[in-house]
Amino acid sequence: MIENSPAEHSASDRGSGQARSGTLIAVLVASAFVMILNETILSVALRDLTVELGVATTTVQWLTSGFLLTMAVVIPTTGFLLERFTPRQIFLASLTLFSTGTLLCALAPGFGLLLVGRIVQACGTAVMVPLLMTSVLRLIPPERRGSMMGTITIVIAVAPAVGPTIGGALLSSMGWRWMFVLVLPLALIALAVGWKWFHLHSPTRAVPLDLVSVLLSAFGFGGLLYGLASIGSPAEAAVVPPWVAIAIGVLALAAFTLRQLALQRADRALLDLRPFTHRSFVVGVVLSGLLFICLLGVGSIMLPLYLQTVLGTSTFVSGLAVLPGGLILGLLGRPVGALYDRLGPRPLVVPGALAMATALWSFTALGPTSPLELVIAIHVVLMVGLSLMMTPLMTESLGVLPDHLHSHGSAILSTLQQVAGALGTAVFVTVAALGSAADAVSPDADGLHAAFVTAGCIAVVVVLTSLFVRRAASVGPGGQASAELEHDTAP
Repeated sequence: MIENSPAEHSASDRGSGQARSGTLIAVLVASAFVMILNETILSVALRDLTVELGVATTTVQWLTSGFLLTMAVVIPTTGFLLERFTPRQIFLASLTLFSTGTLLCALAPGFGLLLVGRIVQACGTAVMVPLLMTSVLRLIPPERRGSMMGTITIVIAVAPAVGPTIGGALLSSMGWRWMFVLVLPLALIALAVGWKWFHLHSPTRAVPLDLVSVLLSAFGFGGLLYGLASIGSPAEAAVVPPWVAIAIGVLALAAFTLRQLALQRADRALLDLRPFTHRSFVVGVVLSGLLFICLLGVGSIMLPLYLQTVLGTSTFVSGLAVLPGGLILGLLGRPVGALYDRLGPRPLVVPGALAMATALWSFTALGPTSPLELVIAIHVVLMVGLSLMMTPLMTESLGVLPDHLHSHGSAILSTLQQVAGALGTAVFVTVAALGSAADAVSPDADGLHAAFVTAGCIAVVVVLTSLFVRRAASVGPGGQASAELEHDTAP
């Protein structure tokens, strides 16, 4: 009988571990894609929902902004959740909440219950992306993280980008309820697959939940986003004046920050802010936030509105128009990640910022007679620029953190991405409404032009900030992931 050598056993264990990690990440990616898709699936339906539900455009946009806002409030707790509960428990709870919210949306008789369903959906979605990022950092060695983070780009960027396409197709043929009816079986299948296959070892510890921090986070992000979204709305429609809400939000966020700084000294912070002591993390977070302002605010909200209200296209055509850009974003995810592994972030991020700025300023030149092909081409350039930036920024900003800060770094990055998306949606809708004629039912050409100019100015800030990107050495032992995975897969 011939026995295998220790080297052969080691190679076999590594192969088994890599296959196991691939299966776990595939389950997470597929589940997260279905969930994140719902961020923007209603964006092409804003005009139809305004008429059918009998509410203003600035109110209907809360179906998107409210989703993003809820995520921004819940995601800060994921640093705590990922330490307190196992990845399996978080995964199953996440998909259960999402499925429940999807069912509520499908059955909603009016705007109120529809908004409640969206909020429940968002509670489930909020913890999925940090869970996905943390799992990749735990399972994948540093030299391969760029390629794998490129896969995550498909989830957090492509899903919102193709949401309008899918929403437009369903809206033109079956109505807005089918956007949820067809998603529900997918969510239930993902839940069943995860129940069987998703097992990932992770140590837990009994971290106390600081309820004061949760409340400060909710009032901070909630007040800020509510105030921004309420600007331009009729005065009688606002529960509190917009500037009061914004002031409350800023003060609450300041108090939240001070409380986390105090709690983290005893390792009890709801959201540990020590990742901000790493320069590459700060630059990456700032740029990622600016990217999401434009990705969701312009690509998923303003562009469909321009296509429908200015060019007069149907919801189906406007959805198809943004599909090429969304596909480009997805196709470039892994190749850009592989280039990052070889070149680092700067050779990718700076050209990406320039492409993004070129596209956003090109949108300002569009008018009622602009050809649809030109709009599609500009959108593709925008998506190419975003793809060159997104994966390198995520990988670099999280890769510089020590292992014990990965969950909190992922939570911070995901929180600020969602806040930025909600800010983009609220700000651009408000700017477009203020720039439109007083009797306009929805934003007109002048209002949309003002919104595109605002986006162009943001792009200039992105280009300038991209010049500060540098490659930093990864922190944390490369063998840590292998050791944890072998522990999980050992018989």
